[in-house]
Amino acid sequence: MMTPLEFERRYQPVWNELERLLERLEMPARARTKKGVPAPPAMQLSRIPPLYREVCHHLALATDRQYPHFLVTRLQTLVQRGHQALYQTKTHFWAGIWRYVSLEFPQLIRGHPRLLLLSALMFCVPLFALMLTCYLVPEAVYSVFDPGQVAVFEKMYNPAAGAIGRERPADSDFLMFGHYIRNNIGISFQVFASGLLAGVGCLFYLMLNGLFIGALAGYLTALGYGSTFWQFVCGHGSFELTAIVLSGVAGLKLGTAILMPGQKTRRDALTDAAKIAIRMMYGIAAMLLIAAFIEAFWSSARWLPVEVKYAVAAMLWSGIFYYFMFQGRARKAKSAEILSS
Repeated sequence: MMTPLEFERRYQPVWNELERLLERLEMPARARTKKGVPAPPAMQLSRIPPLYREVCHHLALATDRQYPHFLVTRLQTLVQRGHQALYQTKTHFWAGIWRYVSLEFPQLIRGHPRLLLLSALMFCVPLFALMLTCYLVPEAVYSVFDPGQVAVFEKMYNPAAGAIGRERPADSDFLMFGHYIRNNIGISFQVFASGLLAGVGCLFYLMLNGLFIGALAGYLTALGYGSTFWQFVCGHGSFELTAIVLSGVAGLKLGTAILMPGQKTRRDALTDAAKIAIRMMYGIAAMLLIAAFIEAFWSSARWLPVEVKYAVAAMLWSGIFYYFMFQGRARKAKSAEILSS
């Protein structure tokens, strides 16, 4: 039987190789960049499984032969780290999603208060102005929609109709879910992408969407269809309307990088801004998905009491407000890294 010294001398290169690979794999990307250490290439990463199995065998031998404690401890540590790298990587994906939802997304939005204020004003001011105008002067709706569109809206929200919203068979909720996803993401992406036009396109589409929604809301309320319209939009509107405003923030982030690049070239400023804006859009896309789900399966349900819909809507709006105002504030130290532009 080999002595502990011979055992260590023979297999030390294997242990050292696995240890080096694990150190580079475990090192955060930010720390690797600061130290100038490149990420291990795929070819090297493929070495971890066979090295891990070999070290497991060495640990079994060392334990069985009752080698010194320090030697067994070292092998146990290596095996634990190897197991973590090989079998718990999948949990990192969900941990990353949870970190984004619970910390990064709301901090990204709060990190751009001026853009958020500008986006909200450009959307909400036209919305409420046209809502009031069309409520007081219903004919003003024809300055925004043609008569054919107005007739369609009247049919959709007529209290005497069998369904609220778009006409559809009873078994087509999933089809409408897909339709709402496409529609919502189309509007949001239009607002976001038009920010590349120095932010002007983004402001235009924010105003346009505000005008459309406000005119429709004011006209239908004046027509006496308000009870049907508001119970339909109150729930999913918390996610959908907020997402449109936040898409404006992401679009304006691109626009300000073009107009005010600072010490960077416009190309570099736009590249850096795009990284932040795209990360915002991940959360916005999730919000639009939730909005489409609520719109398809909840908002159009006739069997739900109106009081329940309004109560749930109040909770959703309160939850959205709380989330973006307070979520993630407890970890201010890390927020500085996330919000750096």
